[in-house]
Amino acid sequence: MPEFWPSTIAAPLAVLVALALDRAFGEPPARCHPVVAMGHYLSFMGRRIAPLVDEAHKRPALSFILGGLAWCLGLVFCVSLAVVAAWLMTGWPWWAQALALGVLLKPMLSWRMLRDEVRAVETALAESLPAGRERLSWLVSRDVSHLGEAAVRESAIETLAENLNDSVVAPLFWFAVAGLPGAALYRFANTADAMWGYPGERNGRDWTWAGKWAARADDVLSWLPARLTAALLAVPTARQRLRHLPAQAGLTPSPNGGWPMAAMALALNVRLAKPGVYILHPTGRSPTLADTAQALHLSARVVAGLAAFACVAALFNGWRHYS
Repeated sequence: MPEFWPSTIAAPLAVLVALALDRAFGEPPARCHPVVAMGHYLSFMGRRIAPLVDEAHKRPALSFILGGLAWCLGLVFCVSLAVVAAWLMTGWPWWAQALALGVLLKPMLSWRMLRDEVRAVETALAESLPAGRERLSWLVSRDVSHLGEAAVRESAIETLAENLNDSVVAPLFWFAVAGLPGAALYRFANTADAMWGYPGERNGRDWTWAGKWAARADDVLSWLPARLTAALLAVPTARQRLRHLPAQAGLTPSPNGGWPMAAMALALNVRLAKPGVYILHPTGRSPTLADTAQALHLSARVVAGLAAFACVAALFNGWRHYS
């Protein structure tokens, strides 16, 4: 029996505590946010593993190896801290374990911020199209200067669906599977993918090979949660549209991101597209304000369903480890 595993009832309650803290307070201050600390590490190491653009052709294999080593070093540190934190709670009363675990789990997930940012895009669109584009630029890295109202809304709904997995479902899934170390593992891997995983040039450095390890690791860890997210989103989808989900999910470059996005498009019966890259559910209508509201409603239901799943899975794991 692992010494760092919490009491049988503490882990399920920690999920509820984390979600309650997220609802009440949102994100912790940057100075004490563990994901911000992960970002500082990744930024520091990134300047040392990714070659300058004009030198990228000289050492692709070395860039890949250094990227993998730096990723592993950061992961070991983050997971070790989580293991130590959980171990220190050994012997605490169940209620104290639940509270402490919930406080530590909260920074690993972010539902309120995601929901509020998508709502903010709609609020800005109500003012003007330029305001909507400006607010959308906070959420996406693509050029938004030429997007129309429908395209702005499509991008916001896509971001909601994809990040529903990355920011809520996957962290809770890995917490249910492996406790606080599992949630820390996923959050580090996903943050590394966001900072290192996209090939090409950023800030004068080439990430074609330096970030490949981070990208593939995130693909592996997100594979099952992304499909779980899609399944939960697809619950209200008409059967004749649901059969198109696997094919539609395969249209995006990401092996995982397409699943929740395609499920959202089919559930809402709307078209979602990234110009020049993919079109999901092309026979769907253009999304409206009501569709954004419905997308947020579906996402909230997924969070509730996943919380129930995580509680049951954590309860089962606790019972299994202590039986």
